[in-house]
Formats: sequence, structure tokens, C-alpha cells
Amino acid sequence: MKNVYTVAQVNSYIKNMFAQDFMLRNIYVKGEVSNCKYHSSGHIYFTLKDEKGTVACVMFASFRRGLSFRLEAGMQVVVGGSVDVYERDGKYQLYAREIFLDGAGYLYERYEKLKRELMERGLFAAEYKQPIPKYIRTLGVVTAPTGAAVQDIINITRRRNPYVQILLYPAIVQGEQAAPSIIRGIHALEQMGVDVMIVGRGGGSIEDLWAFNEEAVAQAVFDCTVPVISAVGHETDTTIIDYVADLRAPTPSAAAELAVYDVRQLLELLRSERDGLNRRMKTRLDFARLRARHGQEKLQYLSPANQIREKRTQAMRMEEALCAGMQRYLTGRRYLLELYVERLKGLSPLDKLKQGFSHVEDEAGKTVSDISRLHPGDLLTIYMKNGKADAKVVRTSDWNAPWQALDDAPQGRKE
Repeated sequence: MKNVYTVAQVNSYIKNMFAQDFMLRNIYVKGEVSNCKYHSSGHIYFTLKDEKGTVACVMFASFRRGLSFRLEAGMQVVVGGSVDVYERDGKYQLYAREIFLDGAGYLYERYEKLKRELMERGLFAAEYKQPIPKYIRTLGVVTAPTGAAVQDIINITRRRNPYVQILLYPAIVQGEQAAPSIIRGIHALEQMGVDVMIVGRGGGSIEDLWAFNEEAVAQAVFDCTVPVISAVGHETDTTIIDYVADLRAPTPSAAAELAVYDVRQLLELLRSERDGLNRRMKTRLDFARLRARHGQEKLQYLSPANQIREKRTQAMRMEEALCAGMQRYLTGRRYLLELYVERLKGLSPLDKLKQGFSHVEDEAGKTVSDISRLHPGDLLTIYMKNGKADAKVVRTSDWNAPWQALDDAPQGRKE
């Protein structure tokens, strides 16, 4: 007789087969939710169906923390978990560990989940953001080589600063190969040493932009040593790398404007700075000239040559005053001298002689001024204004004797 197994043995064997199947241990199944029930224990029981079949599902309360929405019948979802056999009933069911909305909803759930994870890891922290350099020489661009996005970046860059060199990495921006291509582009431009990098593409649906929501792309942007500007889609589109990048631009055109400084503004700024510098230099030069002029005047005032010149002027004035004083003194003395001369002239024998008087000396050369010294027969010398004469006393008369004077006056005569 062939081997006979109990129901429990069969169910256990099937359960063991399910447990050893790698695919069934980690599987994602999509379908429509039906018969959804929330148990008082916190478990969720529901059925996942499509047009050709159904599968029973259960999500235990311990996994409900990862569910960001309320599961309801009619929802299109993707359930991730494992397929196993419930031995008591002999039925297999899907034990859900995570549930996502299918399509756009599914991607949005994945987006929110990754966003929370990266935020918890600190990839969005402001302290890790690198400043965007104000003036750049090379601009790296990771985007599709065709399309409006790259043309907008090139046109705006050339208009704002034609001297900036644009290095384009032609990346795949949509599909399964998009994420690895974008990562290679980031690494390539980083190695080339560009000053700043724009990573992005034009607008599209969430599926079209999904490559920029991949964790690997976000990590590459975070690890990049070159400042990165994200420019994905339109202003209303927000991707994971917008939070990780050093700066988010709403559009590729805006990214070019943020990355490239307008050279016209720079030239205007330089002109303004030049004019301001010229004004400040002129003011300082004028002030320096004024100080130099004051210093020169002070130096001239304190200069030894100036002091010598002033002392010389004072000496000249003193000399003139001295000469004037001497002249006045000499004039006064000359006047006194003339007076004394006139007085002396009045006392001079010569003047007396000129007036008719004469000077008489005896034989010894002594002046005879007293008649009592003369005697008849004495020899005399008589000096007159223009000569002299020798004379002999014949007779003398003393005028002090009145009576003799009267007698002798008519007879007195000298030869």
C-alpha cells in the first residue's frame, strides 16, 4: 500500500515548500483591495484580486506603522511580503509587510518613504549644503543632450556670461537606465573639476521624473564635492534630489540664472566700484594735498632758513635804526661842535687879529698882557693877522692911573 499522509502532514509539507521558495519569501503583488476589515487586535484582513483571481492577505498590527494611508476596498495597491500556508485551514495567503498605492499612488508612497528615510539620515540638513560660487568659469550640466532643458541652459548662460564654459554630460533621464547614467554624469563632471553643476531635465509625470527620486542618485548628489543645483521639471515638480542638492531651482532656466552671474551686472558693478574708488581717491588726495600744504607752510614757518631770513630782516632793521640813531647822534654832536667852534672862534687869537687886534711877545717869547712889565727900551714882537713886526718900547702908560692916562693918552704911540 502506498504512503498515506494526514491532512496536517500535507499542509506542513506544503508550508515547508513555500518557506523554501525564495521568490515567495519576498514578493510584490498588485491588485484591487476587497473585503477589507480592520480587526480589534490591529490586524488588517483583506483580499487582493484582479480580473483572473484572488488571494487572501493579512497585515499584522506590527507592520501597520509603515502604512501611511487607510486601506479601503477598491484601491489599486502593491503589497509586499511573503506567501505562506495557514496549516489549520490548508490555505495559503499573502502576509503583507508593506503596502503601496499602485501607479502614481505607489510611486508617491515610495517617494514619501524615501524622503522620510533620507531626512532621518541627515541628507537634507542645511549644514551640509555647499555655497554656490558667485563667479564661475566652468558649468557642468547633467541632462539629456536634446530637448528644451539643455537649450534653455545654454541660451541663458551665453546671454548672461558668454565667457563661461559649459561641459555637458549627455545622460539618460528617463527609464531603467536613467539613474545609473545620471550617477555616472555626476562623477564624471566632478572629476573634471567644474565650478558648479546643474542636474535636471524638463517636465513630465512622476513616472518620467522617477530617476531623480532614486536613493542612489540622491546619495551621489549628497556625496558630490562640487556644488549641485537641482533643476527637475517645472516649478510644481519636487523630487528627492531637490532636497539633497545644495540649491533647488524651479526650472532649468532658473538654474542657469542662479549658477551664472550676469556679466552685465558685473561690469556695471565694476564701473560703479571704479567711480566710487575714483571719488574716494580724489577725496583722499585732496585731503593729502591739504595736509601737505599745511605741513609745508608749517615747515616754512619753522624752517631755519626762514628764521635766518627773519633774523636777517630784524638785523637790517636794527642796523637801519642804529644808523639812523648814529646819524641823529652825529648831527647833534656836529651841531654842538659847530657851536663850540663858533665859541672857539670867538676866543681865537687869529680872529682877534683879524679884527685889528695884535699879539705882543717879549724877547723871551712870553705874551705881554700887562703894561707894568714893559720898560722903555724893551724889544717886542708884534703879531698881526698877516705878519709880525719888531718894536722897541719908547714910553709906557698905565691906563689904570687916570691922571696919567689923561696926560699920556695923546702921546702914546708904538713904532
